[in-house]
Amino acid sequence: MPLHVCFLCHEYPPEPHGGVGTVVQSLARALVARGHRVTVLGISRERPGDADDRGVLVRRLPHTRVRGTGFVVHGRRLRRALADVHREHAIDVVEGQEASLAVLPRRRPYATVIRMNGGHHFFAVTLGGRPRAWRSWLERRSFARADHLSAVSRYVGETTRSLLGLGARPIEVLPNGVDTEAFRPRDAPEAPGTIAFVGTLCEKKGIRQLVEAMPAILARHPEARLLAAGRDWVDDQGSFRARLEVALDRATADHVEFLGPVDHQEVPGLLASASVCAYPSHMEAMPLAWLEALAMGRPVVAGDIGPAPEVVEDGVTGVLCDPHDPAAIAAAVADLLDDPERRARLGRAARARVEADFSIEVLAARNEAFFARCAAHRRPAGASG
Repeated sequence: MPLHVCFLCHEYPPEPHGGVGTVVQSLARALVARGHRVTVLGISRERPGDADDRGVLVRRLPHTRVRGTGFVVHGRRLRRALADVHREHAIDVVEGQEASLAVLPRRRPYATVIRMNGGHHFFAVTLGGRPRAWRSWLERRSFARADHLSAVSRYVGETTRSLLGLGARPIEVLPNGVDTEAFRPRDAPEAPGTIAFVGTLCEKKGIRQLVEAMPAILARHPEARLLAAGRDWVDDQGSFRARLEVALDRATADHVEFLGPVDHQEVPGLLASASVCAYPSHMEAMPLAWLEALAMGRPVVAGDIGPAPEVVEDGVTGVLCDPHDPAAIAAAVADLLDDPERRARLGRAARARVEADFSIEVLAARNEAFFARCAAHRRPAGASG
């Protein structure tokens, strides 16, 4: 029976987005192709209004600048929009990230799902910090309104279970899915010595340690160059990219290129040119960038953190190393640059693993079955975990 699934997502492309927006779009389109109705609701700063995305109804609500938190104003707007969508065509399931359901009322005519992509508690604690009171309250309120729980990796699900005291509540593990048609091996030869990084330029992604690893990589491979694609992170200390550039010596700077944000459609071409893809993240939930590189048949060097073993099988589909140690990153990358046959072997195994476990086609079917169960078995409103 066809379902009506509604995703709460503020970063649905072409809004400024990260991996979550890309994954929601891929899954939404795949569900429509399987005969389901899909609506996406979100708050937009740039392009409010309705749009059709290959059969997906995307309803972007206007952002309002308010003092303090916009929780009340935007929450009221989302609740009204959900009620309107439900009147137009009854919703079966509403899904959002960790804090997304905080705006919903306690009693609802549809099943609700939280998909854990790494919320505030998860990243605050795993990166050595402490959760902030307001965001902690939002997440706890949101989980109290969830009928069902899912997570993009076993690690993020079980870590969040512990942090939020979710008890024995079932958590369905549904990894992020990759468009294996867009991200597939190409006949074009790699550019020798090219190292690709795709992600936000920030401390969490390990780009600083990767840049610091470049002198040791260049000592073994003078032709090597790093292509880093992604938006700059700006905090109270200013531009993270500017800090990286200032720290580079002249000789190394000639081998490091910051490309800035790259359109998602251009990423496969960038990855195809790379000999190695390097992602020494300090923590992830289920990194789409890693999966896309693996789908391209490219060997991945990644941080040995959190859910990494669920994505990269060390020595089989890629190489895991200490993401905090530039020397370890340099050794892993340089060893792969030394050995074209090993790179090819890892790449073939990586592609096969993605096709079997992470393709959007495989995961659309798994998500469809999960949503059908959720719609059929709602958790009583107000029930505790």
